[in-house]
Order: sequence, then structure tokens, then C-alpha cells
Amino acid sequence: MWDNGWREIAAIDGALADGVIDQAGWHEAMADLLREPYLAAGTPWGQSGRSGTEAEWVQARRFLVEGIDRDGSFLDVGCANGYLMECVAIWTEERGLDVTPHGVDIVPEFVALARKRLPAWASRIHEGNALTWNPPQRYDFVRTGLEYVPANRREAFVGRLLSEVGDRLIIGPYTVDVGDEQTERELASWGFELAGKVELPREGGTRKVLWLDQS
Repeated sequence: MWDNGWREIAAIDGALADGVIDQAGWHEAMADLLREPYLAAGTPWGQSGRSGTEAEWVQARRFLVEGIDRDGSFLDVGCANGYLMECVAIWTEERGLDVTPHGVDIVPEFVALARKRLPAWASRIHEGNALTWNPPQRYDFVRTGLEYVPANRREAFVGRLLSEVGDRLIIGPYTVDVGDEQTERELASWGFELAGKVELPREGGTRKVLWLDQS
């Protein structure tokens, strides 16, 4: 997700809450918000929503592979230009694992860009809304952000990804204030039990990755 778009995202959430747009309109508004900054970015990590340097991208993202503990298939929900798919393949190989990356994104332009960048993986990069998309297979690992869907659909989103898409759901990375466990509390209130969690301290807050296993 775009690093500095929280004000715009809040406005879109407010429009949904007020009935100005429906849930399809929410997804389209979010896509409109991301298209220009992603496609105009001059770096592969910028096209995946991260400003700054490559080293900052690695620091912010690499620790998500702590949730990948064996060989298997990996699906990146909201894959944008496919750069995280590439990185996960490298990072897991460095840990001695054989992981095959896949991706899905709701924005057609991002899917086209990812397929162009990664032609050997084009058949594994899909266009669709993960709330309703029919995956061609089940995946060993699925990574997502909860912010990819409206707040009132997140419980259903998590449940669907675990029941119909993947065996392990990795949520994040995301940044919160130190001690903030709102996401953990929400997951518990929905009946999901954490299988693992990693926190990475950073100035003024912490980066988190959580994962859940299909029961």
C-alpha cells in the first residue's frame, strides 16, 4: 500500500461508511488512488508502494519470510508489479527453501506490468479481487494486508483466504505504535488463533507480521 496515502484512504473509508459509495466503489476508489503513484515510480519497489531506497524496502519487508518455514507455493495478494514476489523467492532461497511465487491484483494495469516485468511467471500472475477471485490452486502460503478490503469485510476476508485459498495466511508487514495489538485482538474476536508473530522495532513504532494456519 502507498506509504503516504492515509488521508485519502480515510476519506474513501468515510465515503463508504456514509453510503456515498458501495463496496465495489470502495475498491475502485482505492485502485484510482494507487494507479498514478505506482505506475509513475522509477524503481521496482516504488511500483510496489514503497518510497525511499532499496535498503529501506528490504528492511521493511524481508522479515515477512519468517512466516515461511518450508518449501511450497506463495501467493502475494495485492502483488502490484510483482517485486515482492521476486524478493520472496530470493529471500527464501537464501534460507534454503524452494518457494514458487504467485500473485494476484485487482488493478489491471498492475497485473499487466507484473507480467511484462516477469514473463516467465506471467501464468502465475492473476487479475482479481481476492474477496471473490477463484484461485486456480491452493497455496501453501498467502500474504495479504487487511487494509486491502473495507473494515467490515475483513473477518470474511481472513476466513475466505484460510478456507479457500491457502494453508497459512501471513498478514503484513504493517507499522503500528509500540504496544498496539489491535489487529491481534480483532483476529481473536473473530475466532482466529495466531500461529506466529514477528515484531521489528523501528523509530517511533514497530513493524509486525502475523500468521494464521488453516485448522
